[in-house]
Amino acid sequence: MALGLCALAAISCSRSNSPNTPQHLAILQFENLSADTSLDWMGRAFSEIISRELAGAAGLSAIPPSRVKVFDAAFGRAAGNVPGVSSERAEALAAGAGRLGYGEYWLRNGTVEARLTLEDAQSGKTRVIAAAGGDVLAVGDALARTISSQVMPYGTRNPAAVRAFVLGVQASNPEESAQRFRESLSVDPNFEPPYDGLAQQRLRQRDVAGALSVLEQALTHRDRMPALEGAQLSFEAANLRGDSAAKRQAIAEWARITPQDPAVWRLQAETAMSAHDYRLAVEAYQKAVELAPSDAALLNQLGYATAYGGNLEAAMRALRRYEVLRPADANSLDSMGDVNVLLGRLHDAEKFYLQAAQKDQAFLGGGEFRKAAMARLMSGDIRGADELEKQYLGSRAAAHDPLADYYQAEWLWVSGRRKEGFQRLEEFAQRAETGGARDAAAEAYGELAVWSVALGNRAGAAPIAQKAVPLAGPGASGTVAVARFLAQPSASALEWSDRAARAFPSPAARVMKDRALAYALLLDRQFAAAAELLKRQYENGAGAPDEETPLLLAWCLVETGRAQEATGLLRFNPLPPSSGVRPFQVFYFPRLFYLRGRAALAVREAGAGRAQHKLFLQLSGETPLAWGEEKAQ
Repeated sequence: MALGLCALAAISCSRSNSPNTPQHLAILQFENLSADTSLDWMGRAFSEIISRELAGAAGLSAIPPSRVKVFDAAFGRAAGNVPGVSSERAEALAAGAGRLGYGEYWLRNGTVEARLTLEDAQSGKTRVIAAAGGDVLAVGDALARTISSQVMPYGTRNPAAVRAFVLGVQASNPEESAQRFRESLSVDPNFEPPYDGLAQQRLRQRDVAGALSVLEQALTHRDRMPALEGAQLSFEAANLRGDSAAKRQAIAEWARITPQDPAVWRLQAETAMSAHDYRLAVEAYQKAVELAPSDAALLNQLGYATAYGGNLEAAMRALRRYEVLRPADANSLDSMGDVNVLLGRLHDAEKFYLQAAQKDQAFLGGGEFRKAAMARLMSGDIRGADELEKQYLGSRAAAHDPLADYYQAEWLWVSGRRKEGFQRLEEFAQRAETGGARDAAAEAYGELAVWSVALGNRAGAAPIAQKAVPLAGPGASGTVAVARFLAQPSASALEWSDRAARAFPSPAARVMKDRALAYALLLDRQFAAAAELLKRQYENGAGAPDEETPLLLAWCLVETGRAQEATGLLRFNPLPPSSGVRPFQVFYFPRLFYLRGRAALAVREAGAGRAQHKLFLQLSGETPLAWGEEKAQ
């Protein structure tokens, strides 16, 4: 199902000769050898049917056609319907295929005949199989059974439903596509792929509620669908509902049905990471790596998951394997820096960041120096951090980056020189506005408004945020919208909730709305209400670990007399950005050190508490924030 794998479609499963690794097989679109072009749809139908029936076969990992097609753009092609190995070979290899299946078909005396060539991509050896039958479903099933005896039933036995679905996939405009999907469902309402197609269309239109409605309708037919389709539907519906428990249950069933697919194990790992179940995430990534041992991206993700699980040694082993696979890639060293930052090994983190910069000076646009500076800053060495930051700013100036002054202003702010940072960013915003750099000016004004609110000056924040509104393009619109929202006067929790609903009415903006509401409640020191909201966000995470939510939730716990409970939420350092400072980082940095100090005191670790509070004071600078950043403990 394409919805479930949209984020996974670009995974290269990587080929391996290991006897324990399944054969990653891509069935390409067949070629119509008859003179009847009305049969062209069968070419995609064959690849859909065979791939789906082989999805659970032992020793095989059948790559869905949708996962192959996503590479069209990467190879400079529009997503098309041209069949054959010549048009799809590169995409299939990029998707991780070690074996390719390509074929031809024709109609003879009312019988569909097809020939499928199976090629080992490395050796070039081929095997040819053939089948004939009354329709595309019968022939596709026969070919799949020749490849493996362990086939799953395809989702329909009605060729008309398949034809309409394929024509919907291949349609050149959304209206025709939707019409074809609905036609397919009118023929067989228990056929899952057209529901998926309709839901994807709604999501592309940012109609989350509409997509969920389509999936909920499909689920009423689940007991008449194959188990794989049911598991995928349940996962997607739970994902759109934000039901973390249902997502975990559905992806576990999905992985059980298709245990040879590394992309599904990766999806389970990502789901577990968002639920902060790092043990399960590590296990799932390990299974994915076993199935695709040469996939450097999976090893990279395993390294992060293992670090979040608290095992730095195992994290480094995974990342060293990544380094061996991609010795010229600086990203493995960057990741080593990240996992060391996460677990408090700041000196080692700085060393790895600088090694990455040395290996590839262009990597992250010189951002490794900024990351090294942030690692040094978190150790309390502001002077040393400044020296590293100079190297970063020098690299941006050498590249004629128009945002170099922006980055410098943010650095002054985050390193405790808030007045100077504010002044520098204000000057940058004015120059950018005058010079026609509208989006950069809007982002800067938005961030200035957030800083003003953080300093307790809501009255001053409102006109600054308003300056950003007419300048903001898509890149700055989020920051500006949240800044305008936060610049409103103090209010009750109920009033803030009503304001958030008015300010962010679109279902697509739900995450932004909830986060902006949490900021507003924290600013007004309404910690109980903020905690309730943040706890839901923490438990229903929608992606990789969110460093911000646990720290904000910890703030609520500390301020409501539950500092000891906050300890686990404060165990990881935030990962340093490679450019700039995240606009809303002001809500948790350097506050996290203050919170750690409070949590340490709560468990009678006075020495650790004083050390954390001292670090907080070093980084909070001469302008305390408005939310009670004490200068003495």
